[in-house]
Amino acid sequence: MNSYLICGDIGGTKTLMRAVVMKDHACETCLERRYDSQAYDDFDDVLNDFLQHLPGVPEVVCLAIAGPVTAQQVALTNLSWHISAQHIQQQFSIPAVRIMNDFEAVAYSIEILSNDDLVTLQTGNPRPNSTRVVLGAGTGMGVAWLINGVNGTTVLATEAGHIDFAPTNTLQIALLDYLGIRYGHVSIERILSGQGLVDLFHFLQEDSLKLGRTGNKQPVVNDAATVTRLAFEQQHPVAMQTLEHFSEIYGAYAGNLALAGLCHGGVYIAGGIAPRILRILQQSGFTSAFQNKGRFRTLMQTIPIHVIVNNKAGLLGAEYVASQMLSSTANTHTGQ
Repeated sequence: MNSYLICGDIGGTKTLMRAVVMKDHACETCLERRYDSQAYDDFDDVLNDFLQHLPGVPEVVCLAIAGPVTAQQVALTNLSWHISAQHIQQQFSIPAVRIMNDFEAVAYSIEILSNDDLVTLQTGNPRPNSTRVVLGAGTGMGVAWLINGVNGTTVLATEAGHIDFAPTNTLQIALLDYLGIRYGHVSIERILSGQGLVDLFHFLQEDSLKLGRTGNKQPVVNDAATVTRLAFEQQHPVAMQTLEHFSEIYGAYAGNLALAGLCHGGVYIAGGIAPRILRILQQSGFTSAFQNKGRFRTLMQTIPIHVIVNNKAGLLGAEYVASQMLSSTANTHTGQ
């Protein structure tokens, strides 16, 4: 008899759901649907709709959710949903349910990503079984560490996106002052995020106007997509500068995380922004800032850096964990 599992990647904008059937220890996707999160009052409505398209009740559900998870409960950061593993288990009669932070799931996906899912920025000299870190700018900044031990890989979910922004030159010091007036506390997420990209553009635009480098007519920029469009389609000078400075700050922050964890296993850049600005990240600014750690420059050059270009990494990570849960359940039932 085939066993079903469900995995999901849940965010404030969209929810991806996937059903997988296990056949001879292999995973085979039997259903995948995308939901507009804003169109539903709560996650129960989404899961109920999804289950109606399945021939049976799944044995395992694993959900990756954008928000801090406490006691297997989470309130979404950008949506008025509250999701509880215990509630789902009872409401839908599902034997095993697990919820995790979305970047915890992205971290687990590294175990199964293919070479086609990665673009390498720095080959380095990876050491087997060493610590790895995954980080990514999107709506916010997510960070998780992967630590190898005798019992396999352990993922540590963090809120490292909210640590202080550390400027490394005079322009970045001015940026810190600019954002400090606006927000008070300036975390790295205030810059390395979609809104951060917009704020960085406005900062550079104001600076350019003061120096008389631009004309009177300026584009209206309210979202990150407009910044990248101006840069790549129109070669707008302020937009291009924005992406270049964004890349340098991204590289310096990634280097800080790699140094903090001695991540000889590699650094993985995820999130929605990196694939869209890949050609900028592939320039020297990112890796130069990553390596610029004084006496540790040589060490930083040995750490591999990869960009994850698979936009379903979180879903894959949730599927990976769900399959492990299903295997554990099966072994329990057979007495193994």
